[in-house]
Amino acid sequence: MEEKTRLNKYIAECGVCSRRDADKLIEAGKVLVNGKVAGMGVKVGKDDEVICNNVKLSSKNDKVVLAYYKPIGITCTEKDRFADKTLKDVFDYPIRVTYAGRLDKETEGLLLMTNDGELINRLMKGSNDHEKEYYVKVTKELGADFKEKMEAGVFLSELNRKTKPCKVDVIGPFTFRIIITQGLNRQIRRMCKELGYNVHALQRVRVANIELGKLRPGTFRKLTKEETDSLYASVGM
Repeated sequence: MEEKTRLNKYIAECGVCSRRDADKLIEAGKVLVNGKVAGMGVKVGKDDEVICNNVKLSSKNDKVVLAYYKPIGITCTEKDRFADKTLKDVFDYPIRVTYAGRLDKETEGLLLMTNDGELINRLMKGSNDHEKEYYVKVTKELGADFKEKMEAGVFLSELNRKTKPCKVDVIGPFTFRIIITQGLNRQIRRMCKELGYNVHALQRVRVANIELGKLRPGTFRKLTKEETDSLYASVGM
């Protein structure tokens, strides 16, 4: 016989709020179970549909992967008293999710958000060589040898290490596309600085097989089944 969970506990486990606040939502008639307004003391199982504040919930055991367009000015952390705005301030989802591979405050673009800790670990493991693609604009015209020097790897004096070889396509006097397989701290900005360039704009447009696509700053979407399956396969899961 299936073991069921009290509704307030289920809502809390989905990361929506505390059990006490879940009780308030239930009392206010803001929780539906299988299409009907739920009462206090209701229990739910894995096959029940729970909608809270017009959002369908998934249990903590369900794996969720989202593509999110992080705007400029948002710090990739939940708590930072020195940050003007953090992800927690601007990103809201019924299940508690976190990022797989951060972007610095001045960088915009694709963040993968998930509740799957193993997926995060595998995506962030540098030895797995997962591609990350960016569009970059610098403040002075690119030299004739820029592409060759970047692709060969650049020694970062601040980190005392050389970057792995990468792929670069120059697409304009001040702009280029770069594909890297590392995730060193502020890597692209540091690489450019070592070669005498300052980054004016930096946007991540792809992580592994997941593309930013037509997402607008501050919006997100759930990955399709095909995208999710391909992403998990790419990390050996």
